[in-house]
Amino acid sequence: MNKHWRKGMFLSSLVLVGGILGCSKDTANLEDEDPDGEITLNLFSGDMHSQWDNMDSPVSQKVKEETGVTINGEFDVNGGDQKISLMAASGDYPDLIMPKGNAGTLVDAGAFLDLTDLIEEHAPNLKKIYGDYFDRLKWSNDDESIYILPTSEVDHTYWEPGTGFMLQHAVVEELGYPEIRTVDDFENAIREYKEKNPTIDGQPTVGLSLLADDWRIMISTTNPAFFATGAPDDGEFYIDPDTYEAQFHYRRAEEKEYFRWLNHMNDEGLLDPESFVQKYDQYLAKISSGRVLGLIDADWEVDEAQRALRESGMPERMHGMYPVTLTEEFKHHNFQDTGYLGGWGIGITVDCENPVRAIKFLDYLASEEGQILQNWGIEGEHYTLEDGKRVISEEQMEERNNNANHSKQTGIGVLRGFAPVYGNGVEDSTGQTFTIANPDQIKDSYTDKEKEVLEAYDAELWKDLYPQEDEFPSKPWGAAYNMPVPAGSNLELVMQRCLDIMKRKIPEAILADPEKFDAVWDEFQDELLAAGAEEAEQEYTELIKDRIELWGEE
Repeated sequence: MNKHWRKGMFLSSLVLVGGILGCSKDTANLEDEDPDGEITLNLFSGDMHSQWDNMDSPVSQKVKEETGVTINGEFDVNGGDQKISLMAASGDYPDLIMPKGNAGTLVDAGAFLDLTDLIEEHAPNLKKIYGDYFDRLKWSNDDESIYILPTSEVDHTYWEPGTGFMLQHAVVEELGYPEIRTVDDFENAIREYKEKNPTIDGQPTVGLSLLADDWRIMISTTNPAFFATGAPDDGEFYIDPDTYEAQFHYRRAEEKEYFRWLNHMNDEGLLDPESFVQKYDQYLAKISSGRVLGLIDADWEVDEAQRALRESGMPERMHGMYPVTLTEEFKHHNFQDTGYLGGWGIGITVDCENPVRAIKFLDYLASEEGQILQNWGIEGEHYTLEDGKRVISEEQMEERNNNANHSKQTGIGVLRGFAPVYGNGVEDSTGQTFTIANPDQIKDSYTDKEKEVLEAYDAELWKDLYPQEDEFPSKPWGAAYNMPVPAGSNLELVMQRCLDIMKRKIPEAILADPEKFDAVWDEFQDELLAAGAEEAEQEYTELIKDRIELWGEE
């Protein structure tokens, strides 16, 4: 679940006055008075964007030249929940919103335009990129409007694991590259290395550090329980692959044993005592210092710290990613196919005075030219053409791999999350891939130390250590976490209650004396039931079945 971006402004709605000034929110104007002039579109995103360039970089300037559009962006550090609720209550919206999981609140408030006709009339590139996945853009069985353009990769090939148990290269190297397959293997490696190296660069060595800063508790603390117990990440619910019945995933007996292991790690002094009080920036700074041996996290959440270690000349303190599970009976589901992920993305609001310009801007980003700009940059500046093929020089590749502000400075990738994109392996009209990522490029981006570790494990890519896609069936519901929940519904209220309970009780259970773990866990389960968990599970099951029907997967 990608959760990153930040700040901006609202544009007031243009209201019909005496029938001559424009259009009301209910009949938003689909034609623009000035189709070619320069305009600014205000955008709000529920995610942070650490590389936002204010459209001043070379690539973003090129996009402005081609479209006449400047984006004035606001990227919320708190997930967007509060701000979006305020928008819905006030009825005032920016031109574009990337609401993450809050689209339902805005749809129910009448905030978004139905984009069906705009796409048909003005967006051939969007039609092309979505192709056979158009059914996944429909809002619901009862309302087949298109309010959100999903922004995930289309036909993406995953060559790198997105999540796993992470160990410093120095740890496995010093211990002779032991097997890292179960939580016991992971624990033993941390314990042995920590005992031999109680300090690193004069600071106390940290065994395993977790993060529980607001919603990030799900990424580093609770979602890993899915993977460690042989299930894919579906947000707050485990979905039975045969019956499609939903259950709050931390009500599973298997996951209780995973959290018991974390309790054990704490009791052994191997868990960072600051895990449940540290803020995200403190977590990253601690990892960047090189003294955190183990992590359980998503790659995107710790990427900044990994890059900092590399830039600081500490490649041995960077972390490899391993498909660790509770016991060997479980398989890590990182690479299970979800199909195309309809759901989270971007919408054009009823307050947008220039919806045609807005859809054309998004369509440009989805075009071949726009995709090449966002992945490769500008010809002659960021890559060259040799015999008709795009080539990135060693110097440019070194800059991509080692400069933490590369995107912000060049603009490459800055707008990539604002519209749908072609995934790794998809080819353009010349037979070249849209993205620069391929197995050879990924291997070239590794440090020498990383290559040594992989070679010791008889692998070329971290993916090689994991169960592969063909070992799992495709999920007909996609990823449940990006499925909209009816705003203001009993289900939404119960989910929030259960989430609040989880944020309080799981840290309590992990930090409890081991002999009290079962009692705390039983209290946790009782509170979930009292909050209405079983009823919510039944309602969520129906949403899953409705999505499968809407997408025509059965």
